[in-house]
Amino acid sequence: MTEQHDIPLVYDNILTPGPEVHLQGGYCPSCDLYHFPQQDRCTECLGTVNTTDLGNKAVIHSVTTIRTRAPLGLPSPYSVAYLDLKHVPLRVFSLMDPAEAGQYSIGQEVELQVAPLGLNNNKEICLRPYFRTCANSAE
Repeated sequence: MTEQHDIPLVYDNILTPGPEVHLQGGYCPSCDLYHFPQQDRCTECLGTVNTTDLGNKAVIHSVTTIRTRAPLGLPSPYSVAYLDLKHVPLRVFSLMDPAEAGQYSIGQEVELQVAPLGLNNNKEICLRPYFRTCANSAE
């Protein structure tokens, strides 16, 4: 991401800082619940939510490929999925790698990537997180 430092992230505070990209979310110690994206208050107890690293690997719970015109300048077709994160017990909804659209299957392990992809709400090119097939998923 060093070469892309001048491109804004689609949303603030969704990725951890550092050399390896991870999702950043919230954790409620009172309820032992994780949240993504992070919220100020827990949806269960309204307690304080702490910032936490949610990891960068997941398993596909369900996936679909959309073949109509994509919003926000995303390439078509594109796939979206519900993913079970491997680092914490949380299911998230995510964009998948457009280069692999239609090639995903339930139970497949995927990993987080970030690249310039589509436009933000200001119609500017932005960095967007998405998941793609793990390099070692054939093992």
